[in-house]
Amino acid sequence: MNTAALLGPYQPESAFAWIGGSPITCHRFLSEVATLADQLPENATVINLVEDRFRFFVGFAAALVRGQTTLLPPGRAPKVLAQITNDHANSYCLIDGQGKVEGLPSFHILSTYRNSKEHQFVVPQIPTKQIAVVAFTSGSTGTPRPNPKTWGSLVAVAQHTGARLGLSPTDNVTVVATVPHQHMFGLEASLLLPTQFGLPFHTGRPLYPEDIRSALGSAPPRRILVTTPLHIKACVTEKTQFPKIDFILSATAPLPIALAQQAETLFDTKVFEVYGFVEAGSVATRRTVAGDSWQLLDGISFAKHSDHYSLRADYLREPVPFPDHISLQGPRTFFLQSRHADLVNIAGHRGSLGDLNRKLNEIEGVQDGVFLFPGQDERSITRLTAFVVAPGKSADQILSDLRTVINPVFLPRPLYLVPILPRNETGKLTRESLLELARQLQCEDHRGL
Repeated sequence: MNTAALLGPYQPESAFAWIGGSPITCHRFLSEVATLADQLPENATVINLVEDRFRFFVGFAAALVRGQTTLLPPGRAPKVLAQITNDHANSYCLIDGQGKVEGLPSFHILSTYRNSKEHQFVVPQIPTKQIAVVAFTSGSTGTPRPNPKTWGSLVAVAQHTGARLGLSPTDNVTVVATVPHQHMFGLEASLLLPTQFGLPFHTGRPLYPEDIRSALGSAPPRRILVTTPLHIKACVTEKTQFPKIDFILSATAPLPIALAQQAETLFDTKVFEVYGFVEAGSVATRRTVAGDSWQLLDGISFAKHSDHYSLRADYLREPVPFPDHISLQGPRTFFLQSRHADLVNIAGHRGSLGDLNRKLNEIEGVQDGVFLFPGQDERSITRLTAFVVAPGKSADQILSDLRTVINPVFLPRPLYLVPILPRNETGKLTRESLLELARQLQCEDHRGL
C-alpha cells in the first residue's frame, strides 16, 4: 500500500504553529492528534466546523488517522448544510464552539484537551488513495457539487505549489492567512502548504488591515501572507504600514495588475496568484505584475478536446474538464479568457460577466461591484442587473462611466447602489445570494411606489 506522511520534515521541538507570539511544537500537535483519534466517533465522515485553525487541523489529521473523510461545505447556510447532511447521513460534526449542524451528532474537540497526554513522536503515514476530503463547489452558478480528494492528491498539490514558489524546509517561514481553513484554497495554502514543507503557520484568521498587520507582527520573521483580492484591496486602501513579508499568495478571484502593483509597493514584496478550482485543486500560478499568462504546476498537463480542454495528473482519477475558456501560449502556459458559465448573450451580442465586472470595478470611486444575469426571459428583452458599492457616487454617474467602456446592450437596468455585497467567507458571491439581494431590493422599490 502506498502511503504519504502526514507532515513534512519537522523536529519534535520545531515550531508547528504560532498562537499570537507563542509557538506550539510539532510534538504537541502529534500528541493531540493521537489523543483525539482515539476518541472520535465511529462515523465514516465528519463535518469539521472548528473555528481555530490549529484545532481544525488537529481534527482533520485525527480523522485521517482514523480513516474518516472530512466534508468541506461551501458555506454554513442551513440549507447548504441540510443538503450535505441528507447526502452523507453517516456523519458527525466536529466543533470547538456553539455551532453545530442540525440533525448530526456533535463532538466537541475541546473535551479532548482536558485529557490530552504526550505520545511518542511518530508521524503517521496515510494511504495515498484514502479519500481525505470531499470538497464542494461554491454554488456560484448553481447547486454545490461534491468532489472527493485523495490524500495523495492533496500532498501532490501542496508539494508542487511549494516547489513553484521556491519554498524549502530550511526557510523557517511562517504562513499567515486571511482565508478560512474550511475552504479548499484555505486548506491547501494555509495548512497543507506549510506542513508538507515542515514550516509553521499562524493560527489566527485576521480580516481587517489592522488585524493583518497585528498577525504579521506577532509571527517571527520570515512571513508569507495567504489572502484574497478583497483583503489586498482593503490593505491598499488603508495604506497601513506592514511588517516585511517574503511574498503574498492570492486566490479565489482574479487580481487586477494595478492592484498587485500597489500591493507590491505597499508591502515591499512580490505578489503571486494561484489558479485552481475545486474539481482539481490548485493547478497554475503567476506573478501578477509580470503579465496575464499562467504556468501549470509540475505534474499537470493539458488534453485538448473538440470544444474544451481538460487537465491530467497522476493524482487525478480521470481527466478534469477545465472550467474556463483559455488560449494556450505553449504546452504549459495559458491565458484565461472567461468561464464557460460566465458568457451571456443579449440582443445577439455575446459578453463576459468577468470582463464587465472588471470594467465596473475599475471606475473611480467604485469600491466593489458585480453584474448579475437574471436569466433569459422569452417574453421580454433580458437586462443585466448590477450591484455597486460606491459611496458618494450616483447610479447615473456610474452608468455614464460604463457607457464609455462597454457595449450599451450590457448596461445594467437596474443598477443598485448598496452599502455592501453579500460575499461569503472567501470573498465570493454566489448566484443565489445575488438573486436574493435583487428580490429584496425589488420589494423595497415596490414599497416605495
